[in-house]
Amino acid sequence: MFELFIARRYLRAKRKQVVISVITFISVLGVAAGVMALVIALALNNGFKNTLERNLLGATAHVAILEKQQGEGIENWEQLAAKLAKLPHVISATPGLYESAYMSGPVQGDGVEIKGVKIAPGTALPDALKHLKAGSVDGLTANDDLPGVVLGSRLAQSIGAVNGKRVRILITDILPFGPAPRYVNVRVAGIFELGFYDIDSHWAYMSLPAEQKLFTLTDVVSSIDLMLDDIYAADVVQRAAEPLIGPKLAASTWKEQYHQILGALKMERIATAITIGLIQFVAGLNILITLVMMVMEKHRDISILMSMGARASQIRNIFVFEGALIGAAGTIIGLIAGYTLCYFLDHYKLIPLDEQVYALPFVPFNPQAFDGLWIAGAAMAVSLLATLYPARAATRIAPVEALRYE
Repeated sequence: MFELFIARRYLRAKRKQVVISVITFISVLGVAAGVMALVIALALNNGFKNTLERNLLGATAHVAILEKQQGEGIENWEQLAAKLAKLPHVISATPGLYESAYMSGPVQGDGVEIKGVKIAPGTALPDALKHLKAGSVDGLTANDDLPGVVLGSRLAQSIGAVNGKRVRILITDILPFGPAPRYVNVRVAGIFELGFYDIDSHWAYMSLPAEQKLFTLTDVVSSIDLMLDDIYAADVVQRAAEPLIGPKLAASTWKEQYHQILGALKMERIATAITIGLIQFVAGLNILITLVMMVMEKHRDISILMSMGARASQIRNIFVFEGALIGAAGTIIGLIAGYTLCYFLDHYKLIPLDEQVYALPFVPFNPQAFDGLWIAGAAMAVSLLATLYPARAATRIAPVEALRYE
C-alpha cells in the first residue's frame, strides 16, 4: 500500500528542518528506554519473587499441618501422615520437629533452629539436605556414640564447626523447681548450603528420633509437612486436608505463611509498572510533536496527494504508519537491550547484595516472555494513540489554500 511506502520515505528523507529528524530520533530512544526499563524492572521483581519462593519452599512445606494452640505436639502422626499422603497433588507427607537451642563451637556460639526429620529409604528429604557441601545424610542415623547434626554453611562458619567434629548444644529443661540448663555433645554429620542467608545461618537438621531423645520428648512432632507436585494447588490440598486432621489441627499453606513478603513484592510490581510506564507517555508526547511538525512541513505534499485523488483515510494512514514505525523501532530496540542486559546481569551476578539485609548474595533477574509481550503491546498502543491528533489534522488541510502561493 502506498501509505506505508510514503510513511517510510518521510522517515528516511533528509529534511530541511533538522530538528524534526532529531525529535524523531529522540522519540525512538524514548520508546526504547521505556520498554527496556520496564523489562529490567519486572525481571528484577520476578527474580526476587522466584528466588525467595524457591529458597523458602526448599526449607518449608507447601502445606503444613500444625497445632492450633501450642501443646505437647502432634501424636499418632504416622497414621495421619499416611492418610494425607493419599490426597491429590501430594507427593509426600513427612513429619517435622522444630526446637530452638543454643549451639557452641570452637570459635563462638549462636542460636539455632533444629528440625528433626525422618531419615528412611523412600522418605522425601528437605531440599536443604540435598545441597550438602560436606558429609552425608547417612551420618544422621549412624550407630555412633553421639547423635549427628547437619548444619547450615554460614552457621558452621560462624561457630567454627567442622564436618566430623563435635559441637555442643545448650538445652534448657523446665523442671518443677525451675529451668535447668544442660549441654549435650553432638557430631557434625554434614554441612548444607541452600543459598538463602537466614536458613544457612540459623538452621540445623537431626534425625527425628535423635531430636526427640535429645529434648526428652515422646513420639510427637511439631508439624506434618506436605510437598505438592504443584505449589499453586496448595489451597485445594488445604481444603481436602481439613476433614482428615480434626478440630485441634490446622492446615496452613505457603501463601499464608509468607503472605506479607509476597504481597509486598506484588505491590512493588504494580507500582514499578505504573511509575516506569510514565516513560512511555513521555515518548508518546515526543511522537506527537514529531508528527505535528511533520504535518506542518509536508502540507504541500499532502495537498498534492489530495488533489490527485488521495482519500482522507489514506492521508490519515500515512501518519498513523509513521507513528507505528517509530514505536515499533523503539520497542524492538528496547526489548533486545532489556533482555540482553537481564541475561548478563543475572548470569554474571554483576550487582552484589548484603546477604544479612536482603538474604540474597546478588540481585537476581528473571525476565518472562509474557512480560515482553504486554510491554510491547502497551508501547505500540501509546505510539498509535499519539498519532490520532496529527493524522486528523493532516486530513483537514485544504489543497487550494495550501497550493495558492506555491
